[in-house]
Amino acid sequence: MILINVKFPVRAEKVDEWLTLARSYATAVNAEEGCNFFEWSRGLEDPLEFVTIECFRDADAGGAHTKTQHFAEFVEKAPDLVSAQPQIMYVDHEQVQGWGPMGEITPR
Repeated sequence: MILINVKFPVRAEKVDEWLTLARSYATAVNAEEGCNFFEWSRGLEDPLEFVTIECFRDADAGGAHTKTQHFAEFVEKAPDLVSAQPQIMYVDHEQVQGWGPMGEITPR
């Protein structure tokens, strides 16, 4: 399984365009065969910072993702909307297969 997080700082005047692009991109990525999930988060302290939470079955699925038309279109459009270069975190771990319970919190 691979887990990818990317921080995207977005230009204030481009937020509406970004939201449109981000929504359509997430829909397309979630439809990929090897995608376990793809979500966006918006910063609480900085509402111009958007973070992806991406999980793919394996490195092959992640590689296939970067060859899709929607990836190419996203990479083409994003530079006009971001205010700085996005920062990425990439983890590839065979033993992790998905979500697990958090031991510190259970419903009361």
